[in-house]
Amino acid sequence: MFSEPYMVHAFVAGTVIAIVSALVGTFVVARSYNFLTHSLSEIAFAGAAMGFWLGFAPLMGMIALTALSALAIGSLENAKVKSDNVTSAISALAIGLGILFLALGHSSSSSATGILFGSVLGISLSDIYLLLGMAALVMALILFFYRPLSLLAFDEEGLLMSRNKKGLLRIFFLLIMALSVAISSQLVGSLLVFVLVTLPAASARTFQKSVVGLIGMSMFFALFGTWMGLSLAYLTNLPTSVFIALIEVGIYLMSLLMQKMN
Repeated sequence: MFSEPYMVHAFVAGTVIAIVSALVGTFVVARSYNFLTHSLSEIAFAGAAMGFWLGFAPLMGMIALTALSALAIGSLENAKVKSDNVTSAISALAIGLGILFLALGHSSSSSATGILFGSVLGISLSDIYLLLGMAALVMALILFFYRPLSLLAFDEEGLLMSRNKKGLLRIFFLLIMALSVAISSQLVGSLLVFVLVTLPAASARTFQKSVVGLIGMSMFFALFGTWMGLSLAYLTNLPTSVFIALIEVGIYLMSLLMQKMN
């Protein structure tokens, strides 16, 4: 399997994506931003389609649109507007724009499938370098702002900041989420981003309680699902995202069962 260069590229990319997704996902689940993650994944679809239409890398389109949407949602989070309604409206608009961009760009059905379900087995070396750069940026930001982000996610009342600074920190975290969604889309597609960003972290809560423990267990589940998914995709010639989704859902259901037993 590892004699094939494309599989080596896929495993390197998958490993990076799983680590970043699990790291950010720990904070996402703690803040109950699961629905927002799903919405950002639909926005990523529109961004990738825009990239195909305008002739630049779909990943850059994902980053641009998800970041802009995160800023819009974050700025309205404290307004007298139901944030879920705002998120739903932006998400619906993104899906419509995505379909329009695909039509304007005369993209093939394989391009649309790649956006929706991922195309990690066809990832190039230049794509890996871009992913590594983005992953390093996300991890550096989380490491540098680890304490305030941990308090924001797990104990916002203990965060000794003014209301305005808390609002800026939320927007900052939403931007990190947007980057992680764009990264994760390369592996499982925009349609199944929540599988890697939320399910490993949600499963980890059954086994760990500390922030560091949650991050470590979440990474373990994400890496296990990714590596197994890539291996099974190679053996069966079926889409990678199918196996990753099945494995992560299976782990989550197992964690729920263990939670009930205890």
